[in-house]
Amino acid sequence: MTKYFLIIFSVILFSCKDANKANEAIPVETISENSYSEPFRPQFHFTPQEKWMNDPNGLVYNDGVYHLFYQYYPEDIVWGPMHWGHATSKDMIHWDHKPIALYPDELGLIFSGSAVVDSNNSSGFGTKENPPLVAIFTYHLMEGEKAGRKDFQTQGIAYSLDNGDTWTKYEGNPVIVNDGIKDFRDPKVFWDESTSQWVMILVAGDHAKFYKSPNLKDWELMSEFGKDKGAHGGVWECPDLFKLKVGETEEEKWVLLISINPGAPNGGSGTQYFVGEFDGTNFTTNHEDIKWLDYGMDNYAGVTYNNVPNKDRLFIGWMSNWNYARDTPTEVWRSAMTLPRKLTLDKDESGYFLKNYPIANFNKLKKLEKEINAITLDAPFEWEAENLNHKEISFTMNFKDEITVSVRNSLSEKVSLAFNPKENKILFDRTGSGIVDFEDSFGKEIQSQPYMPIDKGVEVKIIIDQSSVEVFIDKGKYVFTNQIFPKKVYTKLDISGAEGAVISNLVINNIKSIWNEN
Repeated sequence: MTKYFLIIFSVILFSCKDANKANEAIPVETISENSYSEPFRPQFHFTPQEKWMNDPNGLVYNDGVYHLFYQYYPEDIVWGPMHWGHATSKDMIHWDHKPIALYPDELGLIFSGSAVVDSNNSSGFGTKENPPLVAIFTYHLMEGEKAGRKDFQTQGIAYSLDNGDTWTKYEGNPVIVNDGIKDFRDPKVFWDESTSQWVMILVAGDHAKFYKSPNLKDWELMSEFGKDKGAHGGVWECPDLFKLKVGETEEEKWVLLISINPGAPNGGSGTQYFVGEFDGTNFTTNHEDIKWLDYGMDNYAGVTYNNVPNKDRLFIGWMSNWNYARDTPTEVWRSAMTLPRKLTLDKDESGYFLKNYPIANFNKLKKLEKEINAITLDAPFEWEAENLNHKEISFTMNFKDEITVSVRNSLSEKVSLAFNPKENKILFDRTGSGIVDFEDSFGKEIQSQPYMPIDKGVEVKIIIDQSSVEVFIDKGKYVFTNQIFPKKVYTKLDISGAEGAVISNLVINNIKSIWNEN
């Protein structure tokens, strides 16, 4: 993934790391007693120890380890020459920082991509007994972009024989050259069992391209999708393709994720998805409506894990937006990832829809703080705590009731979530949430999401960290993910509703830090 400001960094391409140091490990410093306590530092979301981060890359599970690679610039807190940063986890909740995995070289910067376990050693990089991890990524040649060429993005591969600790780039790179497409990037690769071949999806400006390979080295174009489908307010980026069962049935559908910047429903960067069929060569869909994974402004470039044992689709997104990613008020690091989420597919009278919901392991961080069976909202419910920025608030409501949930601090900074059944809208308001003036679009508008206010009980889950709010409604059918930057922590919870409105099963959990658990 990239942004239109790339060219200004071309002069420092190799000032950060000499190409000959591409496989030289950088020591990972021990987290100090005072680290991860800076203003706005998330306490249960992944962030790098320092400097700039964007897209998650190479999400793969192997030998009990979840790998999170990510776009990383190790010399500043603004975007610069891209590397692949690296972290690992046993549970996708607690993370260990690893040395940088991939460095720029003479073919270019290391942009977004994916990783696979080559179980049959089709690439020949390993053995059947020790199959390689293979990373597939986009090379971005700054000199080519600066010269006005359109072929400056190509696809390369690298392999690891020690479960991601060290990497060797393929001497035959690039494995896919570019015949003149300006935005030609972000390869997602998976093994297609039905055709016994590797499949790659990458994006080319306004559409996706599908390739096949027997060995991860030799690729052949099969088909294209999307020039006449979906949202086209900006460049397509970060594709993903996978199959899911529909609800509790045996029906299966293929889901294609496409991030787009700009053009999201509430401004800037967002992720759309398509539900359809993939026959091993072509992806097709019948729906004409545009479907969005998240209606907040801060869930972008997300993709799912390859090789998860039970075939769950586990998703992580970049919790930011290109409108203001470089301007957020942090000083040591910049950007976080979303909570890891499980994706599921369901269907109602309006068609198929994708849900995203925190993975079960997140529950390990919870400690019950308050529980109330039922509350009638003829008068507002109010509750105070020392710090609401490490909390999960959940309750059940009738989806036809008019209800507003707000958290605020002593400075009257406030975030609110409102259900408006008269207009069939869910509204998320961060316009007065704290520091909002670092960029025009951050706190300018109240965000909205359409919903069907059916007469039944629905779970509402609100997860608040130091600088984010993630809202999951009806088990992730409706979702908002947003950054916030309050000058003081929120301490007051208010829930109000129209006359006769009732909420039940109110649970407030404290969430432990994954970095400073003592």
